[in-house]
Amino acid sequence: MNYRDFLQKVIYRIINPVIRLMIKVGLTPNAVTTIGFLLNIVAAGAFTKAALYAGNGCPTSMYSMVCWGGGIVLFAGLFDMMDGRLARMSNQSSVFGALWDSTLDRYSELVTLSGICLLFIKAGWFWVGVATFAAIVGSVMVSYVRARAEGLNIECKVGLMQRPERVVVTAIAAIISGATANLWWLAGGILLIAVLANITAFWRILHCYRQLKDK
Repeated sequence: MNYRDFLQKVIYRIINPVIRLMIKVGLTPNAVTTIGFLLNIVAAGAFTKAALYAGNGCPTSMYSMVCWGGGIVLFAGLFDMMDGRLARMSNQSSVFGALWDSTLDRYSELVTLSGICLLFIKAGWFWVGVATFAAIVGSVMVSYVRARAEGLNIECKVGLMQRPERVVVTAIAAIISGATANLWWLAGGILLIAVLANITAFWRILHCYRQLKDK
């Protein structure tokens, strides 16, 4: 069992009572997916507000918004896990639900990282803003390669920086940056995602190449 499977089992033990409550009140997996997406929009709004504070020379308010943004991203990540679990436990899995989940996952990541990109640019950290754009590209490509691979009947879950890792790194880095009033923490997290997400995308391409070559 790898570390991701172990953590998933631990988290499922924690959230299963919440899932049962959702089933009782009639909450659908698609509704949970939508709630998670809306929370990520709120997080992006917090990072955008932090960018405005940075432009107006209000560092204290800026770091407060960065911390809030990170906390909301982490909270939204729980909904990203609960929608799939709810679908399985309530026998509500559907092809459209899988499409809706994947689509809103991409939108969630794009709006959140776009808010962070704006923050760095307004704070005068232009090149970290560029790195954030590279993180956006890498994040999208990691998911795209997997989707294309699955269309070719190839299982493609390899790599170091998949969506759960990206969410955790973004959230924790933002929370620490806000709490310590040091933007370098968030910059470090974004640089890590920018490098490892793009490596993961090419890793998956290589994995698919080997699978197709063997066939």
